[in-house]
Amino acid sequence: MTNLLQQFAKDESGATAIEYGLIAAVLSLAIVAGVGKAADALKWLFSDNSSRLVQAFQ
Repeated sequence: MTNLLQQFAKDESGATAIEYGLIAAVLSLAIVAGVGKAADALKWLFSDNSSRLVQAFQ
């Protein structure tokens, strides 16, 4: 029984997959947050009636 537990403790085959999964999750959260901020900035840019960009289209 202890030999089986020692083998389980030394086994690292799934650790790499978990690490890559965590990295992918953090990157996807950062991308979603960045897209949200960019969307807010574009919304503000096009909704501000005094901006030069809006005046160029009028």
